[in-house]
Amino acid sequence: MASLAVVILNYNRADLLADCLASIAAAPARCHLSVWVVDNASTDGSATLVRERFAWVHLIESPVNGGFSAGNNLALRQILALPDPPDYILLLNNDTVVPPGALDGLVEYLEQHPAVGAVGPKLLLPDGSLDLACRRSFPTPTVAFYRLFGLSRLFPRSRRFAAYNMTYLDPDVETEVDSVVGACMMVRTTVVREVGLLDEAFFMYGEDLDWAYRIKQYGWKIVYYPGVTVYHYKRAASSRRPIPSIRAFYNAMRLFHRKHYAATTPALVNRLIEFGITIKELWALGRNLLLPPSARRVG
Repeated sequence: MASLAVVILNYNRADLLADCLASIAAAPARCHLSVWVVDNASTDGSATLVRERFAWVHLIESPVNGGFSAGNNLALRQILALPDPPDYILLLNNDTVVPPGALDGLVEYLEQHPAVGAVGPKLLLPDGSLDLACRRSFPTPTVAFYRLFGLSRLFPRSRRFAAYNMTYLDPDVETEVDSVVGACMMVRTTVVREVGLLDEAFFMYGEDLDWAYRIKQYGWKIVYYPGVTVYHYKRAASSRRPIPSIRAFYNAMRLFHRKHYAATTPALVNRLIEFGITIKELWALGRNLLLPPSARRVG
């Protein structure tokens, strides 16, 4: 029987974490399942909630909020060090709800496709629309340019201009992609050993793209699999601290470009991309400040 470890990072969202864990408990998986919650120094009683209501969960309490990568890595290190580690590891956001059969569906997909190193489901937002981040191309200099300067929004059906979020594709079609999203990303444990842990230079955002980039460098495929659906109450955590979240979002864009593309990109293009990121960041910060607190979001 295949085995799976689910890793959920939490920061001050006990309400969402409870719903996520309850959805997992409501329909036990057929695979051998363990669930790990990393609490990033929450002050809202999240850790107490897990201990009292979900005693079957492996709880790791971090004394600091080290960000998404550092928090998840606390669990990944412990999982990899187990005498009998699981076959698969799923990174799962606390603001998701997992329908019955979803975990087994992703496990079965990897069992049946040995060349695939990571898989992600169709993620649906509360209004029923597709979370566009669940299937993406890498933000190469060309792709990033089209996105930063609005061409992807103007031409959402164009394979060329809308490559990043792949909006030209039917969301019900299984597709090999560059990256799925860390909100629900299942990876083979052997792949994690090969490529290493999440890069902790990414505090929040971008770490999933970076991980996917490294996974593909090792020759593994990554697949968007709409045969499984998971529900995502997106940005629920980041909306609590909008300014730091916006800065982290655009810093992640800079970091990814500098890490993977800047050295092989002409200097003028690098400057244009950095300029575009800065303009988008300033626009997002300014627009966010003009909104009422309940409407403030990242991006």
